[in-house]
Amino acid sequence: MIKNHLKIAWRSLKANRLLSLINIFGLSIGLTIAIVLFLFITYERSYDKMYASAESIYRVLVNTDESYDNQVLTTAPAALSPALKSDVPDIEYAARMLKHGFGETAFIKVDEDNFLEKELYWCDPELFEIFDIQFVKGNPADAIRRPNTVVLSESTAEKYFGAADPMGKTITVDNDQQLEVTGIYEDFPANSTMHCNAIASFSSTFAAKNPSWGNSSFETYIKLKENVSQETTEIQLQSVLDKNVDAEGQWFTFSLQPLKKIHLYSADFVNSYSSRIGDIEEIKNLSFLALLILLIACVNYMNLMTAKSEKRSKDVGINKTLGASSKNLTFRFYAETGLITFISLAIGIVLSMVAIPFFNKVTGQNLNSSLLFSAELLIPLAVFWIFTTLVAGSYPAFYLSRFSPKAALASSLKTGGKVINIRKGLVVLQFAASVILIVAVVVIYQQLQFIQNQKLGYDPENTVAISTMGISGNEKKDALVQELKSLVNVSEVAMAQGFPGISVSGRMVFKNENDEGGMQIRTNRADAEVLDLLQLNLLAGKTLPKVKQEGDTLVNVVLNKKAIDYLGYSPEEAIGKKALIGGFGNNAYIAGVVDDFNFESLHRPIGGYAFHNAKTESKSFALVRFNNASLPDMMQRLETVFTNVVPDSAFEYVFLDKNLEQLYAQERKTALIGVIFCGLAILVACLGLFGLAAFTAERRKKEIGVRKVLGATVLGITQMLSKDFVKLVLLALVIAFPIAFWLMNDWLQDFAYRIEIGWEVFILAGIAALAIALLTVSFQAVKAALANPVKSLRTE
Repeated sequence: MIKNHLKIAWRSLKANRLLSLINIFGLSIGLTIAIVLFLFITYERSYDKMYASAESIYRVLVNTDESYDNQVLTTAPAALSPALKSDVPDIEYAARMLKHGFGETAFIKVDEDNFLEKELYWCDPELFEIFDIQFVKGNPADAIRRPNTVVLSESTAEKYFGAADPMGKTITVDNDQQLEVTGIYEDFPANSTMHCNAIASFSSTFAAKNPSWGNSSFETYIKLKENVSQETTEIQLQSVLDKNVDAEGQWFTFSLQPLKKIHLYSADFVNSYSSRIGDIEEIKNLSFLALLILLIACVNYMNLMTAKSEKRSKDVGINKTLGASSKNLTFRFYAETGLITFISLAIGIVLSMVAIPFFNKVTGQNLNSSLLFSAELLIPLAVFWIFTTLVAGSYPAFYLSRFSPKAALASSLKTGGKVINIRKGLVVLQFAASVILIVAVVVIYQQLQFIQNQKLGYDPENTVAISTMGISGNEKKDALVQELKSLVNVSEVAMAQGFPGISVSGRMVFKNENDEGGMQIRTNRADAEVLDLLQLNLLAGKTLPKVKQEGDTLVNVVLNKKAIDYLGYSPEEAIGKKALIGGFGNNAYIAGVVDDFNFESLHRPIGGYAFHNAKTESKSFALVRFNNASLPDMMQRLETVFTNVVPDSAFEYVFLDKNLEQLYAQERKTALIGVIFCGLAILVACLGLFGLAAFTAERRKKEIGVRKVLGATVLGITQMLSKDFVKLVLLALVIAFPIAFWLMNDWLQDFAYRIEIGWEVFILAGIAALAIALLTVSFQAVKAALANPVKSLRTE
């Protein structure tokens, strides 16, 4: 019976080649996207599952109060881990991680070779008790228990030492600290949130000697004992906080984040060390889009199959007259659908293999096409096939199989308004979804253009930040600055702790001694030239002093207008006033006021900012502004100067404008993915519309022949065949516009600076949808109108 159904299904496919090809191609696209997205979701959800104790591992989060904008920090105070070990018996192990330089690149020297290392971490030895990191050489129990020891990943050890055995050898960090190599471990898997290239002993750091509760800069992981709940432990964390920090100083609380949720549920958190952070919202959005396109493809199938009902009616009538039951016919039509979807699935797998490298390039993922043939994918692919078969074949199977023999064998089967309305409703659904995607792509593009053209309050063009983390001693830094200033086309040079677009120190500024709240402010230790270099607008006062005498405890600050507004001064009134900023010992005075500038992503509103000359932080960058010049030549000369002054350090730099672009990489990726999905959705919808138009033209060919004989023009016939479809697209616009407005307005709420969705977006989307529909339908309409009426009027 099944074999017979398949034979009939194959004959039906060959008898209706055009519609079969449209169905197969549309379903193939939908299934390809579904397969790739399933691989992506599976991969994203596989993060950190390789660790044996993953269910018991948590990261400590710091939840700040209103003075810190209720941010959630992934880093905790250095004093927390020792307190947990001694005061919380339910915690088996606790370990701190400090990314080198609070996220800065480390300069590594091995013999005479220099290297840049972005993934050097200083960790407690208990880290290896929490995470079962596989060691190739050395003993994880005591590898970093001593100060000045380090373990390297296999690839890093090979990079530093080549084929030589690195055990017992020394690497020098930032030309300052020597570390002995005491172990080699396997590289972290690609789906591990942690991805350390080098792990050094935490006891070697400043924080190990005097751990503080005030500086929240250390990722802290814990492993709970068996049968201990997360909720109970969080209560104990609060008890530890109450024991060690006065109520007045508690600007934060603690919570725990399960290891398995770190990758997908940390996108909105601050200070995360890992660059492998996903976003559950991205997965939801991509899944929705994939299902939408798959649904459109299934709708195509249902639409074209019901459209063919009149041609299939006699076949159904004869089979029913000969004794075939509705159930038997239902299975027959499902067999036809199953065959089409199976062929589509096979093509979809082949297309997925082609699409995966492109998907990896767009999204930055590491999907492997070999996963398509893994055991984990066989069952889901079978489910895909069954689900698509059931969805796509449901209406044709049940609708066609219910025809009565008498009605089916009538000379002209009256399908009735119900079926026609269903078909029209499916077309409306397809184009409503397509229009929503068009609006979304246009809005995302406009927002990105708005961000790109937004005045930032400073000029990042032609400015490069050269890292000086590997330079020890102020003499070499001063020499570097003087040499850089002497270069042709260099207009300004300034040493600074950081620059707009990267994080600098966070402090609190207070109106007076009685101000219990305060305002969070970012502070950046910098040279006097920094204002001119960034081309900031000085509203009052002057820049920082160029020279600070040895032993001078006075701290000069230049505040932005946001901070001055909080203090209640006008820019002119603020000059010379004391600024109560935490960590400056009540000795800070306002030297100048600059206009507000966007030192963070435009996702966030402008906050308080201060340039200062306190010796509380090091100046990690030499900022260089240059005039119009050949960029390769300019960079070559900068590198030559750097190498001459600091021969024992590597040259690392970043352009300020390129760094800013990275802040919106996710939005650009979203826009690109949106364009791709939008195009595919429209393509699949047009395939269905094309097939439906072809069938309509075929169904009305005798009517068209009669009209042509009576003098109808090609244009008139084309308009007649097109107008019904245009009406459906117009209805789709009415449905899609409010939905699209609501969705995109909600997306824009994530930006502090955003566009207003204008009427022109909807006009553009409407014109695009109508144009696409007209082009699709008109092709078949014109073809039908140009046909020879003699052939059209022949009797069957």
